[in-house]
Parts: sequence; C-alpha cells; structure tokens
Amino acid sequence: MTIAYDEPQRRANDKAQEHPGNAACYDVSIVAPDRTSSLRGRAIAFLGSSVTVGAFSMGQACADFLARRCGVLALKEAVSGTTLADDEHDGSSYVERMLTIPASTHLDAFVCQLSTNDAWKGKAMGTIAAAGPYDTATVAGAMQHIVEYVRKTWDCPVLFYSGTYFESAEYAQMVELLDQMSELMDVPVIDLYHNEGMRAVSPEDYALYMHDPVHPTKAGYGLWWTPKFEEALIAVLA
Repeated sequence: MTIAYDEPQRRANDKAQEHPGNAACYDVSIVAPDRTSSLRGRAIAFLGSSVTVGAFSMGQACADFLARRCGVLALKEAVSGTTLADDEHDGSSYVERMLTIPASTHLDAFVCQLSTNDAWKGKAMGTIAAAGPYDTATVAGAMQHIVEYVRKTWDCPVLFYSGTYFESAEYAQMVELLDQMSELMDVPVIDLYHNEGMRAVSPEDYALYMHDPVHPTKAGYGLWWTPKFEEALIAVLA
C-alpha cells in the first residue's frame, strides 16, 4: 500500500479531524464485518489519487471500508495530487505508478479512479481510440492503456469510478470520455457522478458526507460511497 502525505496534507488532516463527518462514530474500525460477503478474500487493487487515499478522512477510503466490512484484500496504490495523463514522466502518473505493482501479484479485480487532478491541472483530454497504441499523455489514452495493461498483466476485471457530481466543465468532459471508453472496451463504471439517488441527498447529509466538493469524509465513504462499490464489485465478481 502506498500513501504519500506531505506537510500540507498533514495539516489538512489535522483540520479534517474537526469535520463532523470524521467523528469517531464513523471510523472504519467500528464497521461490523460481513462474514458472508462474497468479496471476502478477494484481492483488489485500487489505483488513484487523494480520493482513493482518503486525504480528508484520515486515510480511510472505500478500499479500507471494503477491507473491514467485506474482507477484501485491498492493495491501495494511492498518491495525492497525481493524474491519469502521463505527460511529465516524473513517476507521478497513474500509468507509471501502475507499473510499481508486481506483475506476479494475484488480483481478482482492479479499480481505477477518474482523477479530478487532470481536470484542474488542465491535462489534455484526447479522444477514445478504436485500438492501441494509446496516447498516454492524454486522459483518454491513459484510461485505455490502463485497461489494456491490467487485462494483459493480471487477467482480471478492471473497473473505473467517478466522483460524485460537482461543478467542473473539465471533469464533466472526463466523465463523458469515461462513458465512451466504457462502451467501447466493455469496462464497468461505478458512476457516482450521474447517480440520481446520490445527487438527491439532502443538504444536511451532503454536508456530513463531503469535506469539500471532491473529497468525502469517513461518513461519506462508509455510508454513501462504499455501498456502491460493494454492489458493483459483487456483480462483476459473481
């Protein structure tokens, strides 16, 4: 498991502890294990950035709640601030960090985050291609390369997930690219962005679940996001 915390992140964690959604009653440690879960013992990799880290929930995110509740063997390759697009070649892209997972690792599934960092850093979007090789310096090409690499290397299902809805034209464009890629390459998507039920949550619950428009709290991960992950993974691995 790779979780990188710099000094600004440590200060953010200290502030996040004051959020009601990060109260002790929402901690992953108090979640009751489901001994009958069909996900128990399944090895699942989670590739992403701060949302996969749990940057504003004391490092507790969906992978951690799935490990506690369902007995998932979670491999969390997550570093805050990183992007899908591999245009800088400095080891920070999803494409490069995926290579740090040994090819010999047994995986039953691979879950990749649709990073918000590509949107706010202005990464090139690119277009979904009918076939490779893919332009990994773009968001579209990086997504397609990740899918192809995971399938060839670990021969397991690969899923992507989007964040819940927030105002960003760039992220909306990324979600559209993800939808196109999903259809072309038959990739399941845990689509939180378009989920009408999640968008209909009350303002009070939203304030509890989200530290900011991008990052959930412990309550947000445990009560709001993780059930969607659990449902999708059970369906894919049935």
